Amino acid sequence: MTGAAPLRLFETRVRPEWIDEFNHVNVAHYISICDNANWAFWNLMNAPVEMSDRNGHEYAILENHVNYINELSLDEPIHVTTQLLSHDDKRLVLFHRVIRDTDGVLAATNEAKFLGFNLKARRAETWRPRVAATLAETMRAHRELPMPEQAGLGIALKRR
Repeated sequence: MTGAAPLRLFETRVRPEWIDEFNHVNVAHYISICDNANWAFWNLMNAPVEMSDRNGHEYAILENHVNYINELSLDEPIHVTTQLLSHDDKRLVLFHRVIRDTDGVLAATNEAKFLGFNLKARRAETWRPRVAATLAETMRAHRELPMPEQAGLGIALKRR
């Protein structure tokens, strides 16, 4: 199920509503693109349980960091790869790469920190057993992948 790494869970074409006055994807929409990959990953971790049957056991995003590397233009085919970097009993960190399909160029990266969250109680919670088991299985596969060079960097004025 999650043995192939990194995961390729979201593919699309650059949409007109993502394009800004400079004729490329607006910075805000890189988060939108990666959020689609977040949802695809989360649904995979919960499979076969659908959102309507999860009883409010979802996640909240605590932190996002985006690196804008190359432009994306209208109607370009793209995909997002997703790598699980780490997790514990109620948090996880994902790393996404947004890739242009036509030339394989890396357009952006996104690192996101999740927290298990109960939408009904409106508070943090540990992962449900099914999610915890699938995260552990995914981590076993992704542990073999190299750590992305952009992971964990944050923002700084000095060159790293």
